[in-house]
Amino acid sequence: MPRIRSILTVLRQKAATLFQPPREVGSRPSFWKSLRTILLCSWLNVLLVFIPISWALNFSLPNRHTLIFIFSFLAIIPLAKLLTLAVDELSLRTGQTLAGLMNVILVRSVELIVSIIALKKCELTIVQSLLVGSIVTNLLLGLGMCFFAGGLRFSEQGFGSIFAEMCASLLTISVIAILLPGAFYMALKGSQDINEATIDESILKISHGVAVILLLTYSSYLFFNLFSHRSLHTSGGFSIRYHSDNPFEFHRLRRRRRMADNLPNLPVPEPDVYPVDHVGDQGIHVGSYPDPEFWRMEIEGDEDAPRITVVMSVSLLVAVVVFITITVEYLVDSINGVTTGGGISKVFIGMILLPIVGNTAKHTSAVGMSAKDRLVWGLDIVVGSSLHIALVVIPFIVILAWTLGKPLSLLFDPLESIVLVLAVLPVNYVMQKGKSNWLEGIILIYMYLIFGVTFWFYPGMSPVAYHVVENLTMT
Repeated sequence: MPRIRSILTVLRQKAATLFQPPREVGSRPSFWKSLRTILLCSWLNVLLVFIPISWALNFSLPNRHTLIFIFSFLAIIPLAKLLTLAVDELSLRTGQTLAGLMNVILVRSVELIVSIIALKKCELTIVQSLLVGSIVTNLLLGLGMCFFAGGLRFSEQGFGSIFAEMCASLLTISVIAILLPGAFYMALKGSQDINEATIDESILKISHGVAVILLLTYSSYLFFNLFSHRSLHTSGGFSIRYHSDNPFEFHRLRRRRRMADNLPNLPVPEPDVYPVDHVGDQGIHVGSYPDPEFWRMEIEGDEDAPRITVVMSVSLLVAVVVFITITVEYLVDSINGVTTGGGISKVFIGMILLPIVGNTAKHTSAVGMSAKDRLVWGLDIVVGSSLHIALVVIPFIVILAWTLGKPLSLLFDPLESIVLVLAVLPVNYVMQKGKSNWLEGIILIYMYLIFGVTFWFYPGMSPVAYHVVENLTMT
């Protein structure tokens, strides 16, 4: 009995942390201040005008598929930014655990909604291309822009080795899970003993089992990150090292050092535990601060003051999800009309265009953080988004297709699988180095552009069991 009571006590304490704010937030904003924040949160809000335009075109000119696609495409970009704003504001009122779960479920709503609607319409090529394209877009375009933006201000920026090792391991696991069904298919294709239908059925069963294992992998990662090794966030696991040859930058860092010394509740690392980093050629050294809370604080004040009330945050979240769902419905309906002429393929739309829609807002935030010497938060956005897609969204969509009777598997287009491997390899190399510069960033961007040019001319291949998809579509 005492052991049971102790276990229940620990579980009760863990549950209490779900809704416990990570630190005190500022005063409650007024209604007009909240409304002003929503309207002026980003220059992307200018694109909100395309929402009624895309809806009007869908009703008045339903055969103008290209116009509907373009305006729906532009309309989703600001909606994704507002969705991120609503989730961030709600996360301020919750604990770290619940905030992390909200980030996984809600911030990826654009990809989820597009995938679910395309899955409902049996557009399996769009679903698979979107999921792989989101990973590649975040790893190459998003990460490259973060490195480039930070490298323009700092000669080098660094991040913790534990963070890089975990990301590299999880990305490798996800790539292996995606490649194995393809290897299974290639090993048995053309076999005289096993017919095509049996191979298709086996691949679907393998995909279902792997999807469950990937979800368990991400659950283990969350438990590691939020419970068993939570201290890594404040003990050097995500340490940041700043290197700069700019003397003005040194004075700014020295000013932050004085801020840390004057704050009673902010631990300052000892030099014998956390080595200092050389800055420039003047022989000046600045310590590495492993506590991320220190780097979240601006000179002007605390960033964690809420900008939107809870009611308006929830209302904004619901409204944005509804608008995204309706707009995505029109967007998916127009894809067949856009690709009928042969000028653009479904693979290019799924691999390049749709991931840009869902990730533009997050990439904008990540680049801004990297330019403000918060590279670790930029990496958390872009690399974390890739991990969420690979370990949560992809297996969830596969399991959802399983329950709906849709033959969606982890057997992706061969070129998409190769591109995913080619994107993960250089990213793992750069991440394991623990530091970055602007040249590495622009190389990743160029690599993404090379993939974009390739997919522009790539017509795509029909997925396995496509004959089953056609039968389902007809019924």
